[in-house]
Amino acid sequence: MDTPWELVDLDDDFSRGTKGCRLSEPVPRVVIAFAARPVDVAAEACDVLLTGAEDAPRPWVRCPDPRESAARLCEAVEASADAAVALVHVLRLGRSLGVPERLVAESLAYSALQGGARFRHWLASTPRGAARPAAHPVRLDRAGELLSVTLNRPWVRNAVDAATRDALCEALTVAVADPSVARVDLRGSGPAFCSGGDLSEFGSSTDSARAHRVRVERSPAGLLARCGQRVTAHLHGACVGAGIELASFAGRIVATPDTWIRLPEVAMGLIPGAGGTAGIPRRIGRHRTAWLALSGVQLTAHEALDWGLVDVILESVQDG
Repeated sequence: MDTPWELVDLDDDFSRGTKGCRLSEPVPRVVIAFAARPVDVAAEACDVLLTGAEDAPRPWVRCPDPRESAARLCEAVEASADAAVALVHVLRLGRSLGVPERLVAESLAYSALQGGARFRHWLASTPRGAARPAAHPVRLDRAGELLSVTLNRPWVRNAVDAATRDALCEALTVAVADPSVARVDLRGSGPAFCSGGDLSEFGSSTDSARAHRVRVERSPAGLLARCGQRVTAHLHGACVGAGIELASFAGRIVATPDTWIRLPEVAMGLIPGAGGTAGIPRRIGRHRTAWLALSGVQLTAHEALDWGLVDVILESVQDG
């Protein structure tokens, strides 16, 4: 098969007067372009745009050495080629789809990748602990017009297992259905907001078709999209995978300074599967979403604030 990436040196193209002609139309690969300073290119034909310039405007991502960063990103794409290509295909499709349709496209791709060689290798080579369920994985508190929804598995940093997903759907159904709920606070108990999907359950489903149906029918992301303007997500500590994917649908996101964000799924042979390809691009665009997911880079609270993935930084989870 052809290489899964296309690397474009925009400085070289411009110096030769071609002005990015290689970007005239999308290709079935991950298109990574870089330049010392942002240039006027066909951005829609690219998936990631890297530059060394300070205060790089969206959709560009600033890197100290864009050429080196682009080379490393190509290596990451090569290592998880099927997942990387699927990711950018889903993100490109999302430009013309509504949130419900984006969630369906994401789930279909996720289900296909669950049968892939890269994910099977990750399952076989990654130690995962035993399940540690909670009797009440989500806590609800009502005070007048405010509904507080708290992820309540602090011993696993609120990792989302099937029981947590179902409980979260029940809680958010209340918010969607009850017009007297004017405000929803989404929080996580313990040292972190949410460390992502519970690894103990990864690979436990042997029927990817049925797993797709479950993801679409029991979707916290879908419910958050319906009531998101009333939701404030309070982030602290780790916000990994589903932790930031779900929060991205909130109308307001506040974070403590110790908050950090990461999308690790592509390196596992998957793509974000909790709504990340639908929610995160609405805040930071598909190019920066692709960079986060393909690179696996860890984003600080202040970097997230600069990008618009976080709306405000507060000193503690009790503030705001």
